[in-house]
Amino acid sequence: MPGLMPQPSAAALDPVSAPPTAPVEQPIDLAHLKRMTFGDRSLQREVLELFGRQADILLARMQEPDAGVVSASAHTLNGSASGIGAFGVARAAQAVELSACADELKPALLRLVVALDAARADIAALLRAH
Repeated sequence: MPGLMPQPSAAALDPVSAPPTAPVEQPIDLAHLKRMTFGDRSLQREVLELFGRQADILLARMQEPDAGVVSASAHTLNGSASGIGAFGVARAAQAVELSACADELKPALLRLVVALDAARADIAALLRAH
């Protein structure tokens, strides 16, 4: 009949299960940290504290106008972050390292600061728990 909308089949109305969501990446991958420190809690505390101090120093160096200093500091932070399982920080540091011009550098540094803030909060919680 003209003017009538076709009705969906019963199969079309059956609920569809959603695909599983991607796991949310934690600022610090605890399994990685435990592997790297052989499960030694005092060593975990030490490397987390060292990372925090080093990150502050390196981030300050990245404020320099010298692109070589920025790149080298970001490279060092990338390695340190990877070592403790702060993979979001590592990726953000790599983006800073690879930023060739000031237009790319500023947003990359901002993303790095955000990633570092998340890692610092996670580290603070871990240190309180230890």
